[in-house]
Amino acid sequence: MAPYGACRVCVIEIEGAKKLFTACNTKVREGMIVYTHSKRVREARKVIVELLLANNHTNCAVCDRAETCELLALAQDLGIREVRFYPETEKREVDTTSNAIVRDHNKCILCNRCVRVCSEIQSVNAIRHGYRGSKSKIIAGADKGLGDSLCTYCGQCIHVCPVGALYERTNIEEVWHALEDSEKHVIVQVAPAVRVSLGEELGLKPGEIVIGKIYAALRILGFDAIFDTSFGADLTIMEEANELVARIKGELKKPLPQITSCCPSWIKFMEEFYPELMENVSSCKSPQQMFGAIAKTYYASKKGIDASKIVSVAIMPCTSKKFEASRPEMCASGYRDIDYVLTTREFAQMIREARIDFAKLPEENADVPLGIYSGAGAIFGTTGGVMEAALRTAYYLLTGKELSDADIEEVRGLEGIREATITINELKLNVAIAHGLGNARKLLNRVKDGKANYHFIEIMACPGGCVGGGGQPIDFSMPLRKTRSLALYKHDKRLRYRKSYENPAIKELYSEFLKKPLSELSHKLLHTRYINRKGVRF
Repeated sequence: MAPYGACRVCVIEIEGAKKLFTACNTKVREGMIVYTHSKRVREARKVIVELLLANNHTNCAVCDRAETCELLALAQDLGIREVRFYPETEKREVDTTSNAIVRDHNKCILCNRCVRVCSEIQSVNAIRHGYRGSKSKIIAGADKGLGDSLCTYCGQCIHVCPVGALYERTNIEEVWHALEDSEKHVIVQVAPAVRVSLGEELGLKPGEIVIGKIYAALRILGFDAIFDTSFGADLTIMEEANELVARIKGELKKPLPQITSCCPSWIKFMEEFYPELMENVSSCKSPQQMFGAIAKTYYASKKGIDASKIVSVAIMPCTSKKFEASRPEMCASGYRDIDYVLTTREFAQMIREARIDFAKLPEENADVPLGIYSGAGAIFGTTGGVMEAALRTAYYLLTGKELSDADIEEVRGLEGIREATITINELKLNVAIAHGLGNARKLLNRVKDGKANYHFIEIMACPGGCVGGGGQPIDFSMPLRKTRSLALYKHDKRLRYRKSYENPAIKELYSEFLKKPLSELSHKLLHTRYINRKGVRF
């Protein structure tokens, strides 16, 4: 984001000037003499931080962000031992109108980072600075709350918030309650991106692949069956790749380009801003939701378990997955596909609460059949991963041949918008990838204006893809997100199966239950519909 100068903590003294300046947005000029830690600067910084602290009606000892709070760390660095000022505002009501993200105005320091990431990076503009003076606050929509705004629940605002004013709506207590209920059969799935980020939250090095330890921790916590969302990703590819091929061959009367549907924030963005492209979006549910539907039908039948007794928990890198799980159309099995969603941070909190020494846990395996997955499913967690996974299967469907090299380097990378042409027999398949909703907007405008000729588009709402999801360890560093992405590709290379159609559990599922991709039962359980939300609040 561009320099802004809102918090004024970076004040500096320029020789000959009467006032102090902010370093972030003051341009250097010839002959300028700058003092960065003079007595005047040090005292000004302390007062500024004291005023920011005074604006908080909070107790640092019990704040979720106590260990990662930038304001608290800054106060300690500056040697502040007391706050001499008191808040001018009364306590404000916490915004819980969204089922994904909570806003606590009492902790907000009005730095505007959340506003700026929402507008400059994501181009959503769901929140803005409202009112004046002591009544100033960040408002959503018409100040009715985040749940009644354009918000896509991507959670990037959580990553840039320096304090604890934004956080996920937690489901930890509900999950503990389910685990303690002997009448319930509690199952859990773990998303691809969580295996390369959870370690950071628990003291291990960034990008370390800890999926074996995750399975072990889940068994200690008391889950009855431990599965993997990557299985759901393989299932998504079987449906989505077949849908793409059917569109290309003209067997499915839907337009090209086909756009992926795995990211719930992107889907909400489309519903709010681009509903005219609804027919271009794949009708496939996300891996999380596909898994949930299969768990409460196929798995329940296979294990002889009453589906009403199954509590399905998903551990996700994403805050928007909470919103997705609550969508009313996500219950084709007769039950809610997913009962509770925990972010990576919430899962780490449960591990700490149970006093589990995560680093010392042994490597364990997931349960079968919904714990078997391919490398194609694992790379769903990074930008370009869904595209690559789909192309591996689409190539086989169109040619009947195996790819000589499963690594499709042309669709990898961290450029905001990437394009590639993949040759499959006589077909020149034009594809594009966008991550970050601001980049998605640029790409979709080109499609709308007829300036782009694509067959297939992947869109991920979060910069870097799911590895940078709103529920991941707090950090907005793109190099860190790249480290996580590279770890997923490394994980992919190590796996026995690297293409979704090779997964024996997927083969068994179709043979015993679904019959074939895009079958009547597949459409009922694994596909969904979308809502035109454009202008409904205005």
